[in-house]
Amino acid sequence: MSDAPAPPTLEPLPDAARMRATDAWAIERLGIEGYALMRTAGGALADAALRLAAGRRGRVLVVCGAGNNGGDGYVAATRLRRAGLAVDVRTTVAPERLAGDAARARADWPGPVAPWTGDAVDGAAVIVDAILGTGARGAPRDVAADAIGTLRAAARRGVPVVACDVPSGVDATTGEVPGDAVRATVTVTFHRATSGLWIAPGKDHVGRLEVVDIGIPARVDAALDAEDGTPPAGLLGPAVLDGLARRDRAGTKFRSGHVVVCGGAPGMTGAPCLSARGAMRAGAGYATLAVAGALEPVVAARAPMETLTLALPTAPDGGLAADAAEPLLERLGQRAGTLVVGPGLGRGPERDALVRRLAAGHDGPLLVDADGLAALAGDPEAVRAHGGPAVLTPHAGELARLLDADGAAVGAHRLAHAREAARRSDAVVVLKGDDTLVVAPDGRVAISPGDAPGLATAGTGDVLSGAIGALLARGADPFHAAAAGVWLHLLAGRRAAAARGVDGVVAGDVAEELAAARHAGRPRG
Repeated sequence: MSDAPAPPTLEPLPDAARMRATDAWAIERLGIEGYALMRTAGGALADAALRLAAGRRGRVLVVCGAGNNGGDGYVAATRLRRAGLAVDVRTTVAPERLAGDAARARADWPGPVAPWTGDAVDGAAVIVDAILGTGARGAPRDVAADAIGTLRAAARRGVPVVACDVPSGVDATTGEVPGDAVRATVTVTFHRATSGLWIAPGKDHVGRLEVVDIGIPARVDAALDAEDGTPPAGLLGPAVLDGLARRDRAGTKFRSGHVVVCGGAPGMTGAPCLSARGAMRAGAGYATLAVAGALEPVVAARAPMETLTLALPTAPDGGLAADAAEPLLERLGQRAGTLVVGPGLGRGPERDALVRRLAAGHDGPLLVDADGLAALAGDPEAVRAHGGPAVLTPHAGELARLLDADGAAVGAHRLAHAREAARRSDAVVVLKGDDTLVVAPDGRVAISPGDAPGLATAGTGDVLSGAIGALLARGADPFHAAAAGVWLHLLAGRRAAAARGVDGVVAGDVAEELAAARHAGRPRG
């Protein structure tokens, strides 16, 4: 994966191996003293603990493991003691396990070091977790596992925890939590955040994330990029909107892009209307709602007035028939555009056949969402029949059905399953969630920073599909379109919540905020 280039519009999120390489380069090639980096890191850790300790009675418990993570903990303990706090240092490893800078940091600690025991947390006002670092893999074992479980229980009781680099038990690269893990109040990480700090379930253990500059120059990252390639994971931000097409004075509705939304079934006519609304507000020149003829009057009455409708053959159950594929493909051949298939589509053999015919017959951009994904259950390779760019937008349950995988396994290994689906389908996969992952077939991933609880309401996924469809219709490549669409959707959700309150947001509010989000997120000039 390390050879896959990441777009320059993402904030790079290195994996654990890249962070080790960054430290090594700074120390070995630039001559920066490793212990100087450790002192800065430990000082930042101590500062975070001091902030949490303000106004609380009791001692600070610092739990140290092996390696540089433990060394940072010893430095933090020394700083905290010098600041006048009572500090209790416990270790989960034998002294001989420490070497180099970590051993020096322990030697510089002026107080005693006791072996870990479960009663160490009793009376602690603040806990510093320096047990396992970014290099840890697999479920914690032995003494470390006992300490992590005890710290987790203390956090549940309200004792604030500061994690060093990564909450112990969280995989710093994937965000996986293979065993027990610390739930931090604050995680202090150094130079750059690793990808696993932004991916669930690990993200849910991080608390407030603080990224601290410890003195590694930016040219180290540039040198490693030249040698090994930019990290394949990146965090979404405003710059992802750079390079998107915009309307100009010479433009027309045709040049602004056409989105065709194919969906709607009895009782679910709102979903395709929301997708069309999202497409229009995200910049599409015009949108067409392709629906069952029996439902066309209902959809036309609910749709944005700017949209067109296309009445297609109706199945006996009132939804779209399989033979609706031919007239829809004919219309797409006449008026090229992005096809969004699935919102409110309904399920059954007719829809399964329709989706597969459309995927194979349409040569323009394709986005498959919601019930459209159900038609591909267990067979993501079916998307390969599509000759053009393709995007799939599942939530975790839909991804599990698509891959014929266990739902709990998808939740525990989100990045791995999203990458599998992208590879097998040869499509960009948008795995929705607070940590929405946009994954390309070559393994690149753009990660949403999330924090938009207003999006947790029915229909917002339909709006997202329309927004991505609009950007595809404007000529963006599928990875860029999906990443930018996720970012705009996030901003729109935040704006809607700010205006109406988190619990009052509905999907239509999010659609209406897309245009303002695009302007505010990256204004022209």
